[in-house]
Amino acid sequence: MDFFANFLNILWWSLWMTIWIMFIFLIIKFVIDAWRDEGIGVLAKILWTLFLVCVPVLGALVYLLARGRGMAARDMAAARGYRAEEVDYTRSLMYDDADIEALTRQPSAEIARAKALLDSGAITADEYETLKARALG
Repeated sequence: MDFFANFLNILWWSLWMTIWIMFIFLIIKFVIDAWRDEGIGVLAKILWTLFLVCVPVLGALVYLLARGRGMAARDMAAARGYRAEEVDYTRSLMYDDADIEALTRQPSAEIARAKALLDSGAITADEYETLKARALG
C-alpha cells in the first residue's frame, strides 16, 4: 500500500509541475504578445508586463479577456507573414531572378510588347501569334 501511495504522490506532483510549467509559458506568451502589439504604447506594454509578472493568475485572466481576440489576430498575421517569407525563399531557391521576373509578368503586358514588336516590323505575324500563345499559356 505504501508503494501505491508514493506512486500516486509522484503522479500528483508531476501533474502540478506540468501545470505550473505550462502556466509559466502562457505568461511568457502573453508578455511577448503585449510587446509585439504595435497598437499600444510603451507605457501600456510595461504596465501589462508588470501586471502579468506581479499578479500572474489574475493578470493572465484579465489579459485573456481583454486582449485574447487581438492576440489571435496577431498570431494569424504573423503566421501569414512567415508563410509568405517561406514561399519567397523557396521560390528564390527554385528560380533565378530572370525566371522570377518571367513568372510575375502579366500576360497582357507580354501581348502588348509583342504587338509593339509586330507594329514596328521586328517580328512577323506568325511570331506574334507564338508569343501571344506563350503569354496566354
